[in-house]
Amino acid sequence: MAAGRRVLTLEGEALSRFAGTLDESFARAVELMLRARGRVIVSGMGKSGHVARKITATLASTGTPAQFVHPAEASHGDLGMVTRSDVVLLLSNSGETTELADLIEHTRRFHIPLIGVASRPESTLLRAADVALHLPRADEACPNGLAPTTSTTLTMALGDALAVALMETRDFRSEHFHVFHPAGRLGQQLVRVSGLMHSGEDLPLVSPDTPMSEALIVMTQKGFGALGVLSEGRLAGVITDGDLRRNMTGLLERRAGDVMNLRPTTISPESFAAEAMGIMNARSITTLFVVGEDKAPIGILHVHDCLRAGLG
Repeated sequence: MAAGRRVLTLEGEALSRFAGTLDESFARAVELMLRARGRVIVSGMGKSGHVARKITATLASTGTPAQFVHPAEASHGDLGMVTRSDVVLLLSNSGETTELADLIEHTRRFHIPLIGVASRPESTLLRAADVALHLPRADEACPNGLAPTTSTTLTMALGDALAVALMETRDFRSEHFHVFHPAGRLGQQLVRVSGLMHSGEDLPLVSPDTPMSEALIVMTQKGFGALGVLSEGRLAGVITDGDLRRNMTGLLERRAGDVMNLRPTTISPESFAAEAMGIMNARSITTLFVVGEDKAPIGILHVHDCLRAGLG
């Protein structure tokens, strides 16, 4: 436990110091990535390579096209993946990683913007880079001071900082995030009501004057266990199975307007389906009418729609 606390404290302090050293070089790196007509090519060797893969994935999933290129493979043909439309982000703690030499030379020959990340300002990588991002010197957390630990934490955090800065500059919002995360729990949580609701002819709607004998037929045919009552183009009320049970006496002699609940629970089409699921669970209901700003019903959402989408 003591070792764990020591490592976390050491790396946390290094991150705090790093935050205080960020300067205009960081802003220039973000600007280079924003201007790229192609992709951000990320590369590194060894542990830096693993960090580079993670940074690549984070960039790609947050709206910045990115690709990892292995530096050793680059020297055997993969340099063809790096074009003049790209920006290259190279990671090396020492800045002297031999395997990066061909990538550095390729960017210089074809005038491809190069962002270097290393801990030594005088290193080959940072001297060659168009933008040099200098990692502060920090002790590695391993007892021998050799295993890449603090240095990789700093590099990974820098990658996160770049990705978030790009997101904010592009105004990359949750609905954009869903485009790149359609599967998995995250994608499910970001589904909009508009993507799951039923609309058009599927809507179970009647007028307030509709006899309940006819309203029940519509309610049964549509199969949602609910019925919307439409008045002057707006949702005036809702009839559910519960409303039917509460009005059993003389039900067939009454009209929809006499039975409806005047305070229906509704939701907007832009709301997240997870929010709709939460409302239905909290209120013990199985359907929600979806309404626009003018309170006109434009859809209906059933709990089963949410469950099929993976929301539970």
